Amino acid sequence: MFELLNEIVSNQPVTHDTWLMALRSAEIARAAKPGQFVMIRVKPGLDPLLRRPFSICGVKGDLFLVLYRVVGKGTSLMTQLRQGERLWVLGPLGKSFAVPGKSFSRLLVGGGIGIAPLLFLREFHGEKKAALMMGFRSAKDIISPQRITGEDRSFVVATDDGTKGHHGPVTDLLEERLRENAGDVAVYACGPKPMLKKVAERTMALRIPCQVSLEAHMACGLGACQGCAVKAAASSARMYFSVCKEGPIFEAEDIDWEMI
Repeated sequence: MFELLNEIVSNQPVTHDTWLMALRSAEIARAAKPGQFVMIRVKPGLDPLLRRPFSICGVKGDLFLVLYRVVGKGTSLMTQLRQGERLWVLGPLGKSFAVPGKSFSRLLVGGGIGIAPLLFLREFHGEKKAALMMGFRSAKDIISPQRITGEDRSFVVATDDGTKGHHGPVTDLLEERLRENAGDVAVYACGPKPMLKKVAERTMALRIPCQVSLEAHMACGLGACQGCAVKAAASSARMYFSVCKEGPIFEAEDIDWEMI
C-alpha cells in the first residue's frame, strides 16, 4: 500500500456520465491486482473531506486506470481535473480475485460501473476465453471494454430497456450460460447489490464457485471506521466483514444476502 501524489495523465468521458482517468504511479501499477481499489482525495482542503474509493480497472506500464460515474459533488469535481494535475491516492487496497485452475471456464458478470474490476481481471490473466456479460440501463450507458483497456475481445450486453443486446437483466445471460454448461465453471461478479444477490443465489443453488466484488461507501479504506460493514452468512465465524479490509472480494456463500 502506498500514499502518493499521482500525476493525472488523462481524464476523458467514455459515456454521458462515466469517465476514465489514468494516473501515473509505477508503485501502484506494479502492485495492483484485479479486484483491488484506491482511495482518492479529490481536492485539498475540507470540502469534500473524505477520500473516494474507486476500483482499479486496468494497468498500462506505470499507469493505472480508474473508471468513475458522476453521482455527486466529488465525482463532479473529478471531471474538471486536467492532464498534469496531481491527486493524493492511497492504494492499492483490499483483497483481489482468486483465480482457480485453467480447467475452469470463467464467467464475468458486470452491472454498470461494476464492470471495472472485471475488465482488469480479464486483462491481467490474459483470459481470452473468459465470457464477459455486461448489463446497463440503456444503450447510451454502455461502456465499451475496448475504450477502457484497448482489448478486442467478445462480450455480450443486456439493457433494461432493450435498446441494445438482450432485453432484460444481465442475470438472464448468466442463467442461459449456466443452462448450457454448469460444470467446471467459476463466476465473478460486480455491480448493483440486487444483481449480485441474484447471481449469488443462483450459483450457490448450483454449487458453482462465485466471487463477488461488493461496492460500499467508506471513509478510511483501512477497516478502522467500520462504515462499510456487511453482515456475514450464518455459516461464517464472523458476524460482519469490512468491505475495505476483508473485501471487496468475497465468496458469495460468505455473505448474508438477506441483509444486503
